[in-house]
Amino acid sequence: MFELVKAGGWLMFPIIACSVMAIGIILERFWTLQTNKVIPRHLVATIWQWVKSGQLDRKRIEEIEKQSALGKILAAGLKNRHMERDQLKETIEEAGRQVVHDMQRFLNTLGTIAAVSPLLGLLGTVIGMIKVFNAIMTAGVGNAAPLAGGISQALITTAAGLSVAIVALIFHRYFRGRVDELVVKMEQEAIKMVDVLHNNRSITMSSDPEKAA
Repeated sequence: MFELVKAGGWLMFPIIACSVMAIGIILERFWTLQTNKVIPRHLVATIWQWVKSGQLDRKRIEEIEKQSALGKILAAGLKNRHMERDQLKETIEEAGRQVVHDMQRFLNTLGTIAAVSPLLGLLGTVIGMIKVFNAIMTAGVGNAAPLAGGISQALITTAAGLSVAIVALIFHRYFRGRVDELVVKMEQEAIKMVDVLHNNRSITMSSDPEKAA
């Protein structure tokens, strides 16, 4: 492996750095974007039970907010549950945009690595071919060693750059799709909670003649 890096020249170092960054981002996103971390099961049902039993206080809302990405969205609605339905949805949507931004963290960097890595490989190819032509001008075509060194650098850097780019591009597309999928599920859960709060408010108003009037 060291011999390949050495033969590829100095451009192998930024390509290797890109590969390390890509692996780090991929592992971090796999850990962060787990479904049970983003959307805990039965969270809305639990909130509904607290609402019905009158146990939903500020402390519980803060716990919900810290628990998950969905919790941050729902907590924004719970803090403003006295608002009308349309205003409540706007508050939740605003919190949702911030959560989506957090879920897309590092994906732009991964996309940049996917775009830059093959260019670094191409630059290595160009430098390798320049070495080949310089060797031809200096020693002619009879001496194969200088020619082999330049061609080797060109091929190694190209292969390394493409390898990093392919992996980075695959996971960049995968995580984009993963975020979109989770966003749809969070929207569904948020709508459920809005309906729960709205229905509970309607029931409360109808049971209190003075408020209903």
